[in-house]
Amino acid sequence: MPSLNPAIAEIRRAVRDSLSGLPEGAVVVVALSGGADSLALAAATAFEAPKLGLRAASVTVDHGLQAGSDEVALAAARAAAGLGLDPLVVRVDVGGEGGPEAAARDARYGALRDAARDIGAAAALLGHTLDDQAETVLLGLARGAGATSLAGMAADRVEEASGVRWLRPLLSVRRETTAAACAAAGLDPWHDPHNDDGRFSRVRVRDRVLPVLERELGPGIAAALARTAEQLREDAEAFDEIIAETIEDIVEHAEAGIAISAAALAANPPALRHRIIRHVVRSEFHQSLTRVQTLEVSRLATDYSGQGPIGLPGCRARRVGGLVEFSAGAGDA
Repeated sequence: MPSLNPAIAEIRRAVRDSLSGLPEGAVVVVALSGGADSLALAAATAFEAPKLGLRAASVTVDHGLQAGSDEVALAAARAAAGLGLDPLVVRVDVGGEGGPEAAARDARYGALRDAARDIGAAAALLGHTLDDQAETVLLGLARGAGATSLAGMAADRVEEASGVRWLRPLLSVRRETTAAACAAAGLDPWHDPHNDDGRFSRVRVRDRVLPVLERELGPGIAAALARTAEQLREDAEAFDEIIAETIEDIVEHAEAGIAISAAALAANPPALRHRIIRHVVRSEFHQSLTRVQTLEVSRLATDYSGQGPIGLPGCRARRVGGLVEFSAGAGDA
């Protein structure tokens, strides 16, 4: 028998490792755009899922942003069916909030989230590769977004608000490997024209920034950035465990929302103090704080001199006696 193509073998192994912890009989859903990354992921999932006692489906989101997008979505669904997956196509309306990239991403994730919950999927699989991870780290670095953003995308994450489990089996796989796997399997991936559109920051990072770094600093930059993300994610997970233990002792419910002991908050080192503040706002109000906003809230504990309430996304923070209190609905940031 002919030996298995190395690219196909690598992707199947990555998918098998990612799915191995799921209960037998569970359903998984693959986010399938029709591009090489998601198509290679779908093919590997179609092969590996039955061996693990899992059922697999695919969801293709038609954003309606390009002429003929409905045909592209149907072609992806036909490819999924040919692989043995149960295909679903969802048409979404993309708004304009946050720019075209963010709006399309929000609409896409919303559709995938709804589909996963509707069919009772144990996990939704996303086709992000090592190259996507490297681009994410660079974008986070350029925005000054901090260690949480530089930790990049998680290989396995349960979304608190929805309960959906997102798996990214290919985060250790290069983009060139997914293309090679498709070619070896006789699959014809779709090439999204937006992937060549320099208006999008991720495209500029992919086509201009990373090649310059590879040329000037030597090969292996993408892999190094992905390793950095993995190390920072380990740090973030450790911080999360510490925060969970710390919050039990210093956080209490207040009539207007939630409050933190100012003295206990000030006693923590800045890295932990700032993470506690961001964690409370994210957990209670489902909002993210900027570095500037976090520092202003921190001053309510460490440098309080009577300053008034601080408007934040979806809430406000103020000093009440020995507490830093967060209340909903009064934010103006």
